[in-house]
Amino acid sequence: MHKRLKIYGILTSIGLLIVLLQGALVTKTGSGEGCGATWPLCFGEVIPVNPAIETIIEYSHRIVSGLVGAMVIILAIWSWKQLKHMRETKFMAIAAVALIIFQGLLGAGAVVFGQSKAILALHFGISAMSLASVVLLMILAFEDGKPKQIAPKVTRGYKAFFFFVITYCYAVIYTGAYVKHTDSALACAGFPLCNGMIFPGLTGPMGVQFLHRVAGITLAILLLILMMWTISSFRNELVLVWTSIIAFILIILQMITGISVVFTQNDILSIGLLHALIISILFSNLAYMAMVLLRKSTK
Repeated sequence: MHKRLKIYGILTSIGLLIVLLQGALVTKTGSGEGCGATWPLCFGEVIPVNPAIETIIEYSHRIVSGLVGAMVIILAIWSWKQLKHMRETKFMAIAAVALIIFQGLLGAGAVVFGQSKAILALHFGISAMSLASVVLLMILAFEDGKPKQIAPKVTRGYKAFFFFVITYCYAVIYTGAYVKHTDSALACAGFPLCNGMIFPGLTGPMGVQFLHRVAGITLAILLLILMMWTISSFRNELVLVWTSIIAFILIILQMITGISVVFTQNDILSIGLLHALIISILFSNLAYMAMVLLRKSTK
């Protein structure tokens, strides 16, 4: 059932991952002004003549973002028509369209008007939410037609803890994006100490980097607790068990890539991009957990 919609959903999800990685590449290489203060054209040209590498990176990001944005809108409309009988579809479709448009406006505004580092960091957070909404639409296409919808039965305390964790995860994503946009990735030499200090303070680049480290470690602890709680109390809810295990594995990989950025002096491009990719997949994984936990159990 819905074979074409499933394939299209997969392609759209992959497309958004590419856009997300391109955005991280733009930030890492400082290519945000590769087309000057012009948008949607690049220096007033449809195809830039003799472009610098920064121009190629920025303009290719714009082109791919536009194409994938159109794919997201088509997916939302298609899902609305084919999966309208599923409770979550309309909300996810509206969210997918709203987020991709907002994401594009933030990017365009940053180019034309310039924005603060705090607003620029929000751009990555919106990208993570946009990816999650598209992934959930894709999953709904795969779920339709199944004899029984996944709706785990858990306690209120577990639900409350989970929704605190996913909210906190988004905050951690924001702090990581803020580190990148303030060029604070190498403000702390070494790990776990920051320039040989246990507590370097919370001001300046060192403070930004240190706060992100503390936030990331705290998230790992929270996801460990979530995994242990799920396995010990809800081992029969296999979807929750496996998604909680995947979430913990992803945060460990996220920490490894983050530490690697410090010890490689941020010279290896692939590590930085992998760092952005993993946290985005982690958030989508948690978003799926959120969707099934919000369903009413029929047990």
